[in-house]
Amino acid sequence: MSQTSYELKAEARERVGKGSARALRRNGKVPAVIYGDKQPPLSIALSYKDMYYKIHGGGFLTTIATIDVDGKKIQVLPKEYQLDPVRDFPVHIDFLRVGKDTVVTVLIPVRFENEEKSPGIKRGGVLNVVRHEVEFTAPATAIPEFIVVDLADLEIGDAVHISAVKLPQGVTPVIHDRDFTIATIAGSSAMKSEAADEEPEAEPAAEARKGSE
Repeated sequence: MSQTSYELKAEARERVGKGSARALRRNGKVPAVIYGDKQPPLSIALSYKDMYYKIHGGGFLTTIATIDVDGKKIQVLPKEYQLDPVRDFPVHIDFLRVGKDTVVTVLIPVRFENEEKSPGIKRGGVLNVVRHEVEFTAPATAIPEFIVVDLADLEIGDAVHISAVKLPQGVTPVIHDRDFTIATIAGSSAMKSEAADEEPEAEPAAEARKGSE
């Protein structure tokens, strides 16, 4: 399941616009907006320090948060954030209000397990990851932290498709018209070179002619 929810303190913003946002950032705040759930957007300001560590700590876009806006608590899911292209600090964040029936589209990381038990990898094969993340629709209150791909029985040449992955209830891939590949077990370049070394050398043309004379 998704990571443990956390709470953030925020202040409501009466003034919006570029000038107001720059002033907030100078004072150690990050401008943000809460929208959705058929309610008007709410402009807020959050602690820069809190948001920097949340964004760079992993799982930010798949973890439910509670934002305390001047005493009113709102359950949200981060939907998008902007970072300064040079200094990598947050400059704006969008949050989606979350209710018990809210369904969201999210990118969920893939975790590979039992690599050491794969017969193909034991024989020198290599795990070729096609998708490190997969886009899913999921209940906002039950987003998996990751999906698991079991490599235990895979041989060289085998592929793992999305249909082979056990998904939590209510979690479905956005791509639904084909059984797409997540990873394969490929033969290593070393194995290919060894196979080439074992092939018998072709008889030189001159020698072949002598044999036929």
